[in-house]
Amino acid sequence: MTVQPSQDGAIEAQLAAAIARCAGGERSALRVIYDIEAGRMAGVARRMLRRQDLAEEAVQDTFMRVWRAARTFDPQKGAARSWIYAILRNCTLSILRDEGRFSPEEEKSEDAAPVTESALTLLPESNALRRCLEQLDEQPRSAVVLAYVHGLSHGELAGRLGVPLGTVKSWVRRSLVSLQECMG
Repeated sequence: MTVQPSQDGAIEAQLAAAIARCAGGERSALRVIYDIEAGRMAGVARRMLRRQDLAEEAVQDTFMRVWRAARTFDPQKGAARSWIYAILRNCTLSILRDEGRFSPEEEKSEDAAPVTESALTLLPESNALRRCLEQLDEQPRSAVVLAYVHGLSHGELAGRLGVPLGTVKSWVRRSLVSLQECMG
């Protein structure tokens, strides 16, 4: 089904109005954008990233950026839909850049446990940080050590550990909270 020019203009006007309402802090306006574009955005992201979990992450990141940057949208400079898809493109390229730092063989075959354990052995046994890290489950501990000792980004961690990006972000966030409580 092709969209008629008048329908396309009406959708563009809805998107521009919704972005303006987002700039004013109206959360329901983000839902309008989601209802109009989320399906198409997910398809574009999936084609670019070739993984459903990363595509979903890109779409979510895009909506977060649309919400935060809505005030910067200027309908005189371009179409609302183009602005949204430029943000989506930037999100997907960031994910591709992060994911691309490891070869496919290295991503899932290399076990992170030896790297994590070698980093832990460098800490004295009496060290509070070592004790607190040892209390974490193996995969979240690996994510924290790889992120903070080896400098891997969330996207790199997802590729290295073979898990969705959202899972890695949750592990790191929860692990840091646990470490703060343990060290506190």
